Amino acid sequence: MTLPSITREYRVSKRGLGSIDALTLISDVPVPTPVANDVLVKIRAVSLNYRDLMLVLGLYPGAKENTIPCSDAAGEVVAVGDRVTKWKVGDRVTVNFSTAHLHGDITPAIMAHSLGANADGTLTEYRSFPAEAVVSIPDHLTFEQAATLPCAGVTAWNALQGPVPLKGGDYVLVQGTGGVSVFGIQFAHALGATIIATSSSNEKLKVAKKLGADFVINYKENPDWEQDVLKITDGRGVDHIIEVGGTNTIIKSIKAVRHAGWIHNIGFLAGFDSDVKPAEITGSLLFKGAIFRGILVGSVSQFEDMNRLISSHKIVPVVDKVFEFAEAKEAYKYLESQKHVGKVVIRVASN
Repeated sequence: MTLPSITREYRVSKRGLGSIDALTLISDVPVPTPVANDVLVKIRAVSLNYRDLMLVLGLYPGAKENTIPCSDAAGEVVAVGDRVTKWKVGDRVTVNFSTAHLHGDITPAIMAHSLGANADGTLTEYRSFPAEAVVSIPDHLTFEQAATLPCAGVTAWNALQGPVPLKGGDYVLVQGTGGVSVFGIQFAHALGATIIATSSSNEKLKVAKKLGADFVINYKENPDWEQDVLKITDGRGVDHIIEVGGTNTIIKSIKAVRHAGWIHNIGFLAGFDSDVKPAEITGSLLFKGAIFRGILVGSVSQFEDMNRLISSHKIVPVVDKVFEFAEAKEAYKYLESQKHVGKVVIRVASN
């Protein structure tokens, strides 16, 4: 295979930081040559996360300057280093969120290798990765579908398969219909749980029902949604909550979880401004005996475990809309609008 010598990539310009215009396309970048244990991947598709929007808006802590954004990508191996034995040209692969997180718990050293902020990411046509950081794509998925897996998919999997894994018959509460939440519905359904989904949109809740949600609650029409959750569970509360709101929803989540249940925090979509005091949160957790767990995506090992479930149940990620590589800013704007259900994807290459 003859490879080009020059490629294109997006970087987040310091000059435009604070708006989507910080996203800058560069067209004269040398294609990297894989050495030793690296594999060179032709990126076919990239999916967006809320983190990517925060980065261009200058709100993501610890991001390196002039970084290539995005953590999630799917593509094909086009060259390998001389020590690579696991992968060959033509293999369809995705890459883990942190190229250093192979197994076990997160560490500061692992976080330093997180793609798209701490380290250069995937919004580029060609990218070299350590061979141990890439993962095979399930056969039934397209590149666009597979590109949704590394962050949202693995985060939802890590939440539901953590220290006390979800089991059949458990109750799971999923907030919203973004990428992690949709994967949470799909995985929990496949694992035999009873699922409660919340959203501010009845149209989005219809999609949640189709994906496997057993009960749905519109939190705008039912602001005391935690009471509805308790009614559904006969006062017991749910076993697991995928908590995406943050401070503005955490007290309601604590009320909705069962005693000694799990709240898996993966975001703060409800904003940072809140009248809730830290003592109220810690006191509520204490007297409920609930476990509050922060999720920072997951490992290659967890990624491979998740893909086995995806393959066996033929789970298909929900892709809301696909934009072309030249339309990256439009993709970011669509993500910012929060009109999507599931994932927003950028198609980097189609041939």
